[in-house]
Amino acid sequence: MNSLLERVQAKAAEWNVQIDELRETPSSMLGFGVREGTSVVLKITKRAGDESHSGEVLRAYAGDGAVRVYESEVGAVLLERLEPGEQLVNVVKRGEDEEATGIMVEVIRKLAGHQAPSVCPTVADWGRAFERYLQSDDEQIDRELVCEARDMYQDLVSSQRTSMLLHGDLQHYNVLFDHQRGWVAIDPKGVVGELEYEVGALLRNPVEMPEIFASADTIKRRLEILTTSLQLDYSRVLKWSYAQAVLSGIWEIEDGHLAKIGLLLARQLKEISW
Repeated sequence: MNSLLERVQAKAAEWNVQIDELRETPSSMLGFGVREGTSVVLKITKRAGDESHSGEVLRAYAGDGAVRVYESEVGAVLLERLEPGEQLVNVVKRGEDEEATGIMVEVIRKLAGHQAPSVCPTVADWGRAFERYLQSDDEQIDRELVCEARDMYQDLVSSQRTSMLLHGDLQHYNVLFDHQRGWVAIDPKGVVGELEYEVGALLRNPVEMPEIFASADTIKRRLEILTTSLQLDYSRVLKWSYAQAVLSGIWEIEDGHLAKIGLLLARQLKEISW
């Protein structure tokens, strides 16, 4: 904690930020404060990973549907503060999932079409987790299921059309409301792939509401809204989402958790014809 706090204090001093409040998340420390009369958020990541390069990814979006960046380096980023910063998940919790999905459509539309910085992996890179799992001794996920998802994922990778910068974790906790800017994306992982890939994360959320995200009616409604509004290939979105759901189960295991959320969605998606 002390070393992390020291990093926050050092970067705040370097970037001329007066910190008023600190919040710690599983992956980072957030300092809420002011710089030259402007409300800002200083984010310091705890370890190397996707989030370490979020500043470069956000710069590539240049404020189009994403939070703006004032300063950044590996592991540290200074962002505009979104007010009031309400998470999109609250819209779902109010029973307005269709409205939340429509908001996601508009955010995806704004984020689409940007060129990825060189630090971003590709969806093919992310797919290597299938082989890592198959070479492990873990038995939480049926090997046949993993092989099926891997083969589907690889077929999709090799047949992609237009690739672009994708957020990579675009779900209801990573879209916040700002009085001036409307709904804005935060915390991108940054990955290169076709737009159909972007849908997978939101279908697995909100994670604490399986009665919503794993409902066949919800899945079909969300897919219809997203693919129709964004003119996406329905079959490819469905296949990507299925393969990603299994992949996310593998990531859960790699992070030391039980494989639950992804596999729950995967079972439902398999019932929908592609």
